[in-house]
Amino acid sequence: MDLNVAQKLIEAHLVHGRMQAGEEIGISVDQTLTQDATGTLVMLELEAMGLDYARTKLSVQYVDHNLIQEDYRNADDHLFLRSAAQRFGLWYSRPGNGVSHPCHQENFGKPGCTLLGSDSHTCAAGAIGMLAIGAGGLEVAQAIAGEPFFTRMPEIWGVRLTGSLPDWVSAKDVILEMLRRHGVDGGTCRIIEYHGPGLDGLSAMDRHVIANMGAELGATASVFPSDRETRRFLHAWQRESDWRELLADPHASYDIEEEIDLASLEPLIALPSSPGNVRAVWQVSGEPVHQCYIGSSANPGYRDFAVAAAIMDDKVVHPRVSFDINPTSRAQLELLTREGCVLELLRAGARLHQAGCNGCIGMGQAPATDTFSLRTVPRNFPGRSGTPEDKVCLVSPETAAASALTGQITDPRTLEMTYPRIADPDAPIVNRALFEKPLARGEAATVALHKGPNIASLPEFDALPDAFDLPVLLKMGDNVSTDEILPAGARVLPFRSNIPRIAEFAFERIDDAYAQRAHDTGDHCVVGGSNYGQGSSREHAALAPRFLGLRMVIAKRFARIHAQNLVNFGVLALTFADGGDYDAIESGDVLHVEDIHAALSSGSPLIVRIAAKNRQIEVRHAMTPRQVDYLLHGGALNWTKARLHAA
Repeated sequence: MDLNVAQKLIEAHLVHGRMQAGEEIGISVDQTLTQDATGTLVMLELEAMGLDYARTKLSVQYVDHNLIQEDYRNADDHLFLRSAAQRFGLWYSRPGNGVSHPCHQENFGKPGCTLLGSDSHTCAAGAIGMLAIGAGGLEVAQAIAGEPFFTRMPEIWGVRLTGSLPDWVSAKDVILEMLRRHGVDGGTCRIIEYHGPGLDGLSAMDRHVIANMGAELGATASVFPSDRETRRFLHAWQRESDWRELLADPHASYDIEEEIDLASLEPLIALPSSPGNVRAVWQVSGEPVHQCYIGSSANPGYRDFAVAAAIMDDKVVHPRVSFDINPTSRAQLELLTREGCVLELLRAGARLHQAGCNGCIGMGQAPATDTFSLRTVPRNFPGRSGTPEDKVCLVSPETAAASALTGQITDPRTLEMTYPRIADPDAPIVNRALFEKPLARGEAATVALHKGPNIASLPEFDALPDAFDLPVLLKMGDNVSTDEILPAGARVLPFRSNIPRIAEFAFERIDDAYAQRAHDTGDHCVVGGSNYGQGSSREHAALAPRFLGLRMVIAKRFARIHAQNLVNFGVLALTFADGGDYDAIESGDVLHVEDIHAALSSGSPLIVRIAAKNRQIEVRHAMTPRQVDYLLHGGALNWTKARLHAA
């Protein structure tokens, strides 16, 4: 049978289950990626498991999110992460070395391999023929400990690309077109595989832009073939020996098929406050802009900055606009400097920041209240920028630079200049000096973890009771993001290794009294709408509420990673059998559930009784027997620790 690229990748790593859509599969993990906002928990989880040394082929710990050192907390965590990388046999990427996703593609990504990362945008590595999946940190810790990654076999969604991108239209507009067509949950339980003759005009970093924001579609992964362009890219980064061809078979088919004529695309913009709120730029042109921002893992390549520099040549940004440039790696910054792009940007009035995620995760560069900020980042959820009343829009570098010049949302096609077509160089500056290699096993065993005063060991959680009486502390609507459940940003994320402290921020963007009520109440539940838990993979959004007593979430539908994170920390994740029953529950109701263990083990629905209303509703779960076993152990950490020490 002819196979597509995604099927070939899965088949080569399949250790459990069958490749039938909806069936649970387990795949072996070759590489892992962790970053500092999520990696601190991963390292604490490895410590709690008692792991001796990483069992993957390659694992890398990056420091790219929490770079602001306004006090000791982030600096302490950097030391902790370095010591943990040494202790457990991981590569370590030092602060300022760059954003994990483009750095990984350039330095470690390998066609034909699997990559599991504790960051939802890990899927970017699919650009070079990897099966790259974002997951909760505990699942990544399990992979480092040698466990397979389990998920439901996704449908394979083939997107055939034809034609060539016109002037002033780039890869960001391709993924925004996908979001315009399908919204933020169109890729749920699917792998998106891009194929067709249109690939010939897309560089490996163009493909990275598209694959990266597959996360915004809710996709499990995005996959491109490993072809001549992949070989050119790896040769440029002095790694051609890592290349292998990986193409779909001639008669391969897909569960879902779609086509995009690249020549028909136009500059697009995702308006506040969702990546799915996409319009043509010309439809909203003229709105005043106060910030334009280029960088992040969603537009990390040389040409994304160089095209902006060319647009700015001998010009000055509008006096109202803060034009923020966020290099994605130290190597890219060196290259941009060598090619003169940094000078052009600085002379135009750009503000140059250190290589890292920075404003994308709310670490500085917050926009002014109620003003438009045009960014090349992947997400614009409410308040993610650090400003509660923000108006962040997602755009291409071309649209961001054009708008920075005019001071208003501007279709770049209206600029009176020739489009600067710029290719990624075949001879970039390759600088791996800030990557520290893993220690040998014997030396690693002698390393002590460096724990500052803000680093607390993980709390222990009890097993799942067989019956509950749970008050409903919150009822929420659709598309609640993990940024709303547990915020990011400079105010909150420095406490990422201190669960009792970070729990104080849980749900504050929805109800700032939740944490205190939860502390006073103890065991409780919350209710959500559709696509509950979309966005970032950060497991703090499950762990912090669990620490405060969250035992059950009932929603119309869950985002994939957050649903797994809830299970990983022993929280029941249930869906309404009848979506209309969502209206029957109100905040303050007390829900009674019994015979939980038998229902979970048999796969039967659970009956929830609303105590004061004499009303019963039916709820269901989509957990596999393995996930049920996690719950009965009190979470995946307890389950994995028991397996490691039984071996």
